[in-house]
Amino acid sequence: MRKTVRFAAACVAGLLGTGLLGAGLMAGPAPAALPAGISGAGTIAPMLQQVTPAVVNIAVLSRAPQAENPLLRDPFFRRFFNIPEQQARPQVSAGSGVIVDARRGYVVTNAHVVENAQEIAVTLKDRRRLRATLVGRDAATDIALLKIQADNLVALPWGDSDRLQVGDFVVAIGNPFGLGQTVTSGIVSALGRSGLKVEGYEDFIQTDASINPGNSGGALVNFNGELVGINTAIIGPAGGSVGIGFAVPVSIVRSVMEQLVEYGEVRRGRLGVAIQDLTPDLADSMNLTGDAGAVIAKVEPGSPADSAGLRSGDVVVAVEGRPVRSATDFRNRVGLVRVGTPMQVTVLRGGSQRNLTLRTAK
Repeated sequence: MRKTVRFAAACVAGLLGTGLLGAGLMAGPAPAALPAGISGAGTIAPMLQQVTPAVVNIAVLSRAPQAENPLLRDPFFRRFFNIPEQQARPQVSAGSGVIVDARRGYVVTNAHVVENAQEIAVTLKDRRRLRATLVGRDAATDIALLKIQADNLVALPWGDSDRLQVGDFVVAIGNPFGLGQTVTSGIVSALGRSGLKVEGYEDFIQTDASINPGNSGGALVNFNGELVGINTAIIGPAGGSVGIGFAVPVSIVRSVMEQLVEYGEVRRGRLGVAIQDLTPDLADSMNLTGDAGAVIAKVEPGSPADSAGLRSGDVVVAVEGRPVRSATDFRNRVGLVRVGTPMQVTVLRGGSQRNLTLRTAK
């Protein structure tokens, strides 16, 4: 069966089928210990009552051109046969979003949810329906920022995605299949996922909390009720959840949001290096212990990296004190820093550590 990576946005123009699945009763293992913060009754309902008002449903009206014969694009051909201009058909799609700033009315969602949007409507949990404006979108990270105007909004507090560990309990909240707000739970299955070829910057949180079409842009929260990720993609042969979903970490979301607020876009800089992963074989050949880091394979003369003192063969092990796992991790860190902002980079060179200050350029 071919693996398919899919965005979780869904078209709502259609009817949803329903079905019943019978379940047999059988003895199971003793229940596991409850995670910290959960009551003896085994419920997260009190936490959800606090956070679910911050998760919204998003309806997007867009227009897509009709499929047509290439000859119909020729103005002379159209005039000769008196063929009228074809109108693009309106399409309605559904997704999810998260209020992250109640005072300013900022709502974070996925860039693909609002792609080619002509009108965007946000529906709150209390059923208020509001028109939203697009502040900006960044396809490379699949993050977009909307703005709504309303009183008594509830925002989700930011969590720290850098402190997540495999096995942490998480909850996914969104609008699957356009049904309305739905909550699913699971654990963090993996961190730093990349190579999915979904978008340009990949550093996904993988979770087995059910994420289905329509969950795109929804919240991934920890059991403290803090936002740790924005649900964005799934792997599923038939478009439904098979327990492999992906979310953009809030460490990326916040960096992108700050630039979207200021510029309406993300302004990425150039460093001027070619990089590769530090594999175990490469580490052995360089007499290094461990296999975490990014190897500088080439430095462009006169580039910002060259000016900062980076050299071929350097191994980047940390940026701003945070460990670098791989070449993709390093690329993501650099790509989210504003042009001209100084970064402290720790490299291994000749068996010793050095701290260098880098500044990306346009």
